[in-house]
Amino acid sequence: MNNYPVYLNQMALVNALGHEHDKVLDKLVAGDISGMVDYTTALNSKRFKAGRVTSELPTIPAHLAKHKTRNNQFILHCLLQLEQPIRTVLEQSSQQRIGVVIGTSTSGIAEGEAALAEHLKTHDFPNDFDYSQIQMSSPADFIADYLSITGPAYAISTACSSSGKVLASARSLIQNNICDAVIVGGADSLCDMTLNGFKALEAISDDLSIPFSANRQGINIGEGAALFLMTREPSEVQLLGVGESSDAHHISAPHPQGKGAAQAMTMALSEAGLSGEGIGYLNLHGTGTDLNDSMESQAVVEVLSEATPCSSTKPLTGHTLGAAGATELAFCWLMLQQDCSNLLSNQLLPKHCYDDNYDPALPLLNLVDNQVAYETVTTAMSNSFAFGGNNVSVIIGRSET
Repeated sequence: MNNYPVYLNQMALVNALGHEHDKVLDKLVAGDISGMVDYTTALNSKRFKAGRVTSELPTIPAHLAKHKTRNNQFILHCLLQLEQPIRTVLEQSSQQRIGVVIGTSTSGIAEGEAALAEHLKTHDFPNDFDYSQIQMSSPADFIADYLSITGPAYAISTACSSSGKVLASARSLIQNNICDAVIVGGADSLCDMTLNGFKALEAISDDLSIPFSANRQGINIGEGAALFLMTREPSEVQLLGVGESSDAHHISAPHPQGKGAAQAMTMALSEAGLSGEGIGYLNLHGTGTDLNDSMESQAVVEVLSEATPCSSTKPLTGHTLGAAGATELAFCWLMLQQDCSNLLSNQLLPKHCYDDNYDPALPLLNLVDNQVAYETVTTAMSNSFAFGGNNVSVIIGRSET
C-alpha cells in the first residue's frame, strides 16, 4: 500500500440546517436550532423532537425505481450538488476505477415499515416496494447504478460510527491503487424503529438535547446525508488521520472511562503526526446522554489540550446516527475551506448550544460559546462513538497546496 496523501476535494450535504454551504455554516456559528421540530411517527403516532430535512428532495429516476427511498433521495440531493466534479472524474477515470463507500444505519427501513403495514392490512406489499430498499447496501448500490460505475461499492453499518469509518475504507481503496476516486459519506432517514428503539432504551430527550449539561436527558434523532469526493488530487482539505477502536464494553453502553474513545483519538493523532495541542477544533460526539458525555469528556481531557475549542452540533441537527460521522466531518470541512473563512463571523466556530449549566461532575471542556473569536482553524477532529464500543476519530486539515 502507498501511504501517499488523499484529499476531500468536494463535499455536499443536506440536513436539518439545509444544504447551501454558506447558510449551513452561518447557522452553525449562530447556534440555529430552527431545524429541530416536532415529528410524529407514522405507525404509532408518538411525538418526538427531531432534526427534519425540509429541503426539497429530487425524484428518483423511473429506471431506478427499485432504489426509491427517502434515504436515497438525500443521496441524490448530494450527488446533484456534486454533478460537475463527478462528471469530471468520470471523464478522467474508467468506470471500474471509481468506488463508493457509504455509512448508514437505517437505509430504507421507513419504506419497509410502510410496506409491512400495508401487507398487514391487505396481505400484499405495495407495488413500488422492493426488498433491496431495506438492505444496508441500498445507498451504495443506488450511487453505483445512478452513475453507472462498476468499482467497489459497499456500505458500512456500525451504528453511529458508520460514516466515520468509511473514510478509512475509502482511503484504503485509493492507496492500494484499486480506485482513482471514491464517493464516500453517509445517509440516514427518520424511521419509527429507530425513534421507538431509542425511546425504549430511555435515551431520548423529550425536549431539545443539551449535551454536557447537568440537566441533560438524552438525544434527539435527526436525518440527513453528506458526501465527499475523495481522490489523490491535491485540494484544500486533506484527510490526515483516522483512528478506530472497539472496546466491546457493553452492547449499547460505552466504556465508562472512555478508554476506547481515547484510543481512537490517539490513533488518529498518531496517523496525522500531531500532538493533542495540534487540533484546532473538535466536533464532539456529544449526544446528551449521561454515559456518553461522561466518557467522552474524560477521553478528551486525557488526549487533547484542555484549551481545545469543542462543541457538539447535534442540538442543531439531531443525532443523524449512521450519517453523523460524515455530517459532522462536513461541518469541519466547511471551516477549513479558505474561500469560506470570511463567513465565519470573525472566525467563530460552531456554537455549543445548551443551557450553560455545565455538569460539575464532568472534566471541564472548552465548549465554544462564540463570545470571542478564535484564530483561523487549520486542523479539525470529529468523534463518532457507537453501540458495542465501536469508536472512530477522524482528523482533517487545510493542505499546504
